Amino acid sequence: MRQSIAHAFLAYLCTLIALLLPATGTRRKCCAPPAPEPVIPESPWSRPWTSPSKAEAAEIFRRQAEAWAESEEAERQRERRRAAAFAAAGLEYPYTYEGAPFGAEAFADVMRKTA
Repeated sequence: MRQSIAHAFLAYLCTLIALLLPATGTRRKCCAPPAPEPVIPESPWSRPWTSPSKAEAAEIFRRQAEAWAESEEAERQRERRRAAAFAAAGLEYPYTYEGAPFGAEAFADVMRKTA
């Protein structure tokens, strides 16, 4: 009986020492440090709307469309589309350019013959 009491008392002391004294050495492990909390990025919906409104965006796109319509590239694109439409219909298109050796009137005769 003395041996079991001594054994229980020794187990109690070991447990008490393990809890009170810090763990050191390679064989004793202390409690694992708490895992860091994951960083959650701020939601873009938590801030107020900072982009242009629908009316402002429509105005921006309208100005871009007007600037494109007045540009030389838009004129060249319209010219190419007209030429493609004439070609699809089997007609000659009076295409001219700066410094061309002939003008649009040179095609007038061809236009009358094909029409």
